[in-house]
This record gives sequence, C-alpha cells and structure tokens, in this order.
Amino acid sequence: MKKAGIIIILIGLLLTIFTAFSFFTREKVVDLGEVQITKNKQHHLNWSPLIGIAVMGIGGVVLLLNSKK
Repeated sequence: MKKAGIIIILIGLLLTIFTAFSFFTREKVVDLGEVQITKNKQHHLNWSPLIGIAVMGIGGVVLLLNSKK
C-alpha cells in the first residue's frame, strides 16, 4: 500500500502541474468515393489544480493509514 500511496501522490502532483491537455481527432468533411477530405479538430481538456491537490491529499491519507498499522 505504501507504493500505491506514493503513486497517487505523484499523479496528484502531475495533475497540479499540468492543468490542460490538448489532442486532435480527424473528422471527415467530404467523402466522394476515392476522394476524401478530412480536417483535424483540436480538443481541449482543462481541469482545476485543486483536483490535483485533492488527489495528493488522498495519497497522503493512504500513506498515513499504512504507517499506523
């Protein structure tokens, strides 16, 4: 459980540092038999740094509960 707590804390730290993520998907615009026209559509995922802090807190609780045993 100690490793799990440390991993959860690291995930929370990454969520706090990186608060946005962008990725592209391909979308068909025109399909005329063999001729296809596509465009890349950009998507953004944003989250609050408070989510990362909360995840780090959960990891800390896991570590504390593990050390009391």
